[in-house]
Amino acid sequence: MRACPISCTAVKQQFSTCSRKPKDVNQMTRGNPCQLPGMLPNYDPNDNEAGMKILEDLTENVEQIQQRVFEEIITRNARTDYLKGFLDGQFDKQVFKKTVPVVNYEDIKPYIERIANGDSSNIISAEPIIELLTSSGTSGGQPKMMPSTAEDLHRKTFFYNLLVPVMNKYVDGLDEGKAMYLLFVKPETKTPSGLMARPVLTSYYKSNNFQNRPFNRFNVFTSPDETILCSDSKQSMYCQLLCGLVQRQEVLRVGAVFASAFLRAIKFLEDNWKELCSNIRTGHVSDWITDPGCRKVVSLVLNKPKPELADLIEHECSSKSWERIIKKLWPRTKYIEVIVTGSMAQYVSTLEYYSGGLPLVSTMYASSECYFGINFKPLSKPWDVSYTLIPNMAYFEFLPVKEKNEDGAQYVQCNGVCKENCMEKETEKEDVETVELVDVKLGQYYELVVTTFTGLYRYRVGDILMVTGFHNKAPQFRFVHRRNVVLSIDTDKTSEEDLLKAVTKAKVIVESLGILLIEYTSYADTSSIPGHYVLFWELTSKGNNHLPVLDPKIMEQCCSTVEESLDSVYRRCRRKDNSIGPLEIRVVQHGTFDALMDFCVSQGSSVNQYKTPRCIKSGEAINILDSRVVTRFFSQKAPFWELV
Repeated sequence: MRACPISCTAVKQQFSTCSRKPKDVNQMTRGNPCQLPGMLPNYDPNDNEAGMKILEDLTENVEQIQQRVFEEIITRNARTDYLKGFLDGQFDKQVFKKTVPVVNYEDIKPYIERIANGDSSNIISAEPIIELLTSSGTSGGQPKMMPSTAEDLHRKTFFYNLLVPVMNKYVDGLDEGKAMYLLFVKPETKTPSGLMARPVLTSYYKSNNFQNRPFNRFNVFTSPDETILCSDSKQSMYCQLLCGLVQRQEVLRVGAVFASAFLRAIKFLEDNWKELCSNIRTGHVSDWITDPGCRKVVSLVLNKPKPELADLIEHECSSKSWERIIKKLWPRTKYIEVIVTGSMAQYVSTLEYYSGGLPLVSTMYASSECYFGINFKPLSKPWDVSYTLIPNMAYFEFLPVKEKNEDGAQYVQCNGVCKENCMEKETEKEDVETVELVDVKLGQYYELVVTTFTGLYRYRVGDILMVTGFHNKAPQFRFVHRRNVVLSIDTDKTSEEDLLKAVTKAKVIVESLGILLIEYTSYADTSSIPGHYVLFWELTSKGNNHLPVLDPKIMEQCCSTVEESLDSVYRRCRRKDNSIGPLEIRVVQHGTFDALMDFCVSQGSSVNQYKTPRCIKSGEAINILDSRVVTRFFSQKAPFWELV
């Protein structure tokens, strides 16, 4: 294999493939460079200069590193059942691109299911698959499952460690306090093979890589690990907030993974601050906290009664307005770290209200399939965030996404913010040649395709990205949107097809009463916490254009039917996580969707090609619909959900 041209001697020494392959992730020993997988240089995460040097070397030698990554993945896995059928023993990249197809999840699902049911990892991976990572995307109503290997946990640790020197470059003194990061584990299940299927972050938090992590003075948390690992989300949230309040003078930054999760924590604090203050005042944890690990560690953090601290928190929380509450409760906070790109951009204004204008920092771009990129300018505004793809994380390819012609112009969301120059047409599964990472063009749109160390080959991630610049020779991308996703509140991703199926089932209920659904659209309402789906329905009686008298029980049943018909991720968020509120149907007066069409045409849409949008993001369009609402109904019960 070609030698890696990294200039840093220490890094070059570590870019070697490890010959010892542990059979189990729990056998890994931290701090032993021999046990790091190839392509991951070892360094002290407390050494900012070394971390930045690694990032500079990685981004300066993109083409060579991508070639090395490709060669390592193919050399390892060429004899797997999947690749063997395409490559026939050939390792050449051109052969790979010519014979190995670009695939969606449905194409690889049979292989994943075979492994879940007990077949050998060798179907797709030469390395043992130790668990399956459940995605927020779904297939057949169930979460997609992505393969994961023991060494991939080290790859994630390497990636997380590189976030620290980037932040330290822009924010001083992060080693002089703590981070109040609210982190949670999600439900998991065991497949017939015995492999666990769980979300990627749950996997990481439960690993030795997280629980036995070396001390990093720049990354000390207020939340003890026991509170993060608590499976009861309410107890976990309560205990983490309690620890954060007790240590308020040490907190330098606050956050969660997603903006929606952080805002749920604020809402939880609004509902429970009196009890939290009581615990702080007495030095005693509430009796309903029954998780033994949580009780033990939180009691140690509380230590003793703190009546003055309780009075101070009570004073701030009892204020009529919670504007700037973050700064009031945690006065030394320098920024809020949450993902605010993509669908999370809808929460920016609410975060700014609670934070009083603190910087909103999105540090990384990642998914269940792979960790991709780092934000090298973390203090940039949410709508300006770009991620630099790190070339040793996977082999990256890109499907060009063409702009629509003038008649079909359509605005899309860049980081969730509508930009007039963001016009695109999604690439269907057609014969389009992919572009290498080093060959992408500034200002162009692409769909990300990855070949990973864990058994995914030329896999379409589903993210549409725009090239915004370069850091050294590494392209920087702005997240535009997910393919086919029209609604999202939390980790849910509802497509137009999913929504159509759910509405089709619900409208049968009113059709049996002689009522027709003329048109519908939707939007994700995040004006309250938690946010919820809103459907606008225009109804009429059969035989005339009059709005019929509607039975509230029937319409509430329609709401529930839509929810029951959506996928398991939505239903889990709604029932288990309480991160989505009850679905709402707003019935509008006759002619409302004609008014919506008139508005869209006035904004540049073609009359000849106009189709009712199934999701509305424009504030003006939502106002047009809302001004014509005659009645509204909510789902009265959470949909059924259970671990499968």
